[in-house]
Amino acid sequence: MPARIAIDARAAVRPELGGVERWARELCLRLPALRPGGYEVVRPPAALAHRAGHAWEQLVLPVRTRRAGALLCPANLAPLAARNAVVVIHDAAALRHPGWYSRAYAAWQRLVLPRIARRARRVLTDSQFSRAELGELLGVDAAVVPGGVDPRFSPAADPEPARRALGLGRPYVLCVASHTARKNLGALAPAAAALDGAELVLAGGHRPQFAAEGGLGAVRTLGHVDDALLPGLYAGAEAFVLPSLYEGFGLPVLEAMAAGTPVVATRAGALPETCGDAARLVEPDPEALSGALTGLLADDAERARLRALGLARAREFTWERTARETDAVCQAVART
Repeated sequence: MPARIAIDARAAVRPELGGVERWARELCLRLPALRPGGYEVVRPPAALAHRAGHAWEQLVLPVRTRRAGALLCPANLAPLAARNAVVVIHDAAALRHPGWYSRAYAAWQRLVLPRIARRARRVLTDSQFSRAELGELLGVDAAVVPGGVDPRFSPAADPEPARRALGLGRPYVLCVASHTARKNLGALAPAAAALDGAELVLAGGHRPQFAAEGGLGAVRTLGHVDDALLPGLYAGAEAFVLPSLYEGFGLPVLEAMAAGTPVVATRAGALPETCGDAARLVEPDPEALSGALTGLLADDAERARLRALGLARAREFTWERTARETDAVCQAVART
């Protein structure tokens, strides 16, 4: 029987919940449930979840997991000293577009990502788009394991708790994204001004490692939204929009689809791959986004069509599938 597999839970203990953190939390929850006794979740103190935790991840974690059959690192980084690492590198944005990040963060990524990729026993990524990026920029052949959607994201989710907690008295179009340059949030300003009878609201906070985005105009910022409110926030929206310039997967579009909310997204990165034919895809410029959103809100038949396609598309992505496919890779590494 292979030795127990360790999971680096540094990203999973962070209080904010972006795509990488969601990925880490889901794998920390589902892999031990899938294979009882086969996984050990290794968590740092909460104070070491962010930059202060680099030393823990590089120095403490490899010592604690040196006897593990494999060390699964689900959030881009891994200990350079580990010789048993399975690393999920979600995208190569910091290498492809370093100007979207702080100088220190971009320099750190340039230093460690190539070394991590070379030393890992196996590299996983989220999409064929990211697989091609990692092949070109890091010279690795990553296995593709898509993300999933929790069943909490459903048309049946009650939007009233989110409406009350966030003061949403009017119909709204939702965007869920961190305040970062690659999310292209400034491109939503014309759409926010053009919406008739609805407001455009943005859920998500700013992270210091990313460069800030442009002015948001009439976009209403909600800041960090508690995870318990997110399913209802999605379900209560008239539409969802993601204006990104680059995505390695685009988990929020699937969460919106699962909630029965029609999606407008850009033809950027992995978004066409993730959305399939279940979203209205446009170029990532303000005029195209504004036209797509205002047109969609005025077209009940098109919204109903995208809702049905989105619900079907989201059912193809489950965290159980993500866990099974990740487990298969980890088990193969542990056996060797």
